[in-house]
Amino acid sequence: MTIQITLLGLIGGTIIGFMSGVVTTYVKVLVTWKTSAIAVVSVVAISVLIKLASWIGVNYLSGVPDWAWFALQAAIVLAVLWRFAAYIPVALSFLAQLYILVIRGTPIVVQVMFIYFALPLIFGWRIDALLAAIFTLVINSGAYIAEIVRGALLSVPKGLKEAGQAMGLPFYKILAYIIGPVALRRMIPAMGNQCIISLKDSSLFIVIGVAELTRQGQEIIASNFRSVEIWGAVAVIYLILTGIIALTLKFIEHRTQIV
Repeated sequence: MTIQITLLGLIGGTIIGFMSGVVTTYVKVLVTWKTSAIAVVSVVAISVLIKLASWIGVNYLSGVPDWAWFALQAAIVLAVLWRFAAYIPVALSFLAQLYILVIRGTPIVVQVMFIYFALPLIFGWRIDALLAAIFTLVINSGAYIAEIVRGALLSVPKGLKEAGQAMGLPFYKILAYIIGPVALRRMIPAMGNQCIISLKDSSLFIVIGVAELTRQGQEIIASNFRSVEIWGAVAVIYLILTGIIALTLKFIEHRTQIV
């Protein structure tokens, strides 16, 4: 269970982290009181428009078929996105920075407790403990991986990007074939550290009753009261798992080293 939680959490966190890291690196948006106020006003305006559209649909468009109403809503959304397409990267960068700030500023135990206990009360969703643990590890590791990616991308000399632009390459090719391979080599040690931290953080999900390694050890101790042997075995298993991760990443780092 511990390996499953860690593996799925790191896969999801890596995807979110890479996207957030790239956006925050190349789309510069300062998170200030002014930009925060604009974001709040925008969210409120969108909420008001959605409620207004729902009210109009209930009171004046009740005879319209559901498919026509959904098509109209989709057309409005696409029209708004097309009209403000230039601001989408800015909005994504702001949201990514806000996400990183919030997740890095709160403990993972608080995050999993909020997801498991608070979200069902707010939205009425019933969340399984295992899914809550995986989702928490995804968003938690994603925030830290985003900063790892951002630091690696910023460490790449600007001349490489300018060389790609001079060759007429689009940005995604510059990122994939020029900047990416160099940045990837530089983020391997930090990524290994994050993998080990996420593996050890999975033990904190004992607070919501997830049957991971620490929880299993606790249940065995409750039946035979041999705490020294059981906790020693748990520590050894964690040490073996973290050692495998460390050795694997050392091997990858050695194979990708530039001579």
